Amino acid sequence: MPELPEVETTRRGIADAVIGRTITAVSIRERRLRWRVAPGFEAQLVGQRVISVARRAKYLLIGLERGTVLVHLGMSGSLRVLPAAAAVKPHDHVDLQLSSGHVVRYNDPRRFGSFHYVTGAAEEHQLLASLGPEPLHDEFDALHLRRLARGRRIAVKQFIMDSHVVVGVGNIYASEALFRAGVRPGRAAGRLSGAQVAGIVAAIKAVLSEAILQGGTTLRDYVNTDGLPGYFRQKLFVYERAGEPCRNCGTAIRSRVQGQRATYWCPECQT
Repeated sequence: MPELPEVETTRRGIADAVIGRTITAVSIRERRLRWRVAPGFEAQLVGQRVISVARRAKYLLIGLERGTVLVHLGMSGSLRVLPAAAAVKPHDHVDLQLSSGHVVRYNDPRRFGSFHYVTGAAEEHQLLASLGPEPLHDEFDALHLRRLARGRRIAVKQFIMDSHVVVGVGNIYASEALFRAGVRPGRAAGRLSGAQVAGIVAAIKAVLSEAILQGGTTLRDYVNTDGLPGYFRQKLFVYERAGEPCRNCGTAIRSRVQGQRATYWCPECQT
């Protein structure tokens, strides 16, 4: 599914095209997304000017004059800015038509994404209120992670994927960050040394920053706002490389299911 780098790539891709534009029409072709698009959603948006485009965790926040459109891309969703006359394709579920003559079009084959209109403070919405810090912000540091890890028996990979601990560290990037930090994904979070915690924090920041620069990671359905794939997959060290030689030491990468997700690691480089 689109993770933080893919969502940030989308944010950057649509921002210049929508900020300062007015939403002139909204078309909902399929309301049955992860949560059904609320009645009256269209009328609430029409006539409002787009003030900002932000991101919180894996949510896009399209700031309007009197509220915020909260968008989640789900497992297979994408947003593209197209000419308003562009032909509608299968799975094109939502259009936000702009005064520029373009349209922000949401495509989602699996329909696990969502659209909400929030009139109050967006950060207080139930989907955002209890989230942890952003991984690329200063508040996410070794002190924060070690404090929350103290005494925890949960495996470190599942721990750093918990959005109450830190947001946006999905399965791909958790595996890659732990490889860079030299920590096995099954190690108990509460048994990490201070150096290991600091290494994990630094690795998370580095992996996510590099992935954003590469436009994200394409595994199956994701494309960016230009319809192109992300290229960070070419830099993956362990994810979906089971049985292949480690790029550092040549040892075969191992895999197993951990917390109902596929996990990958190098038994030599990670301890």
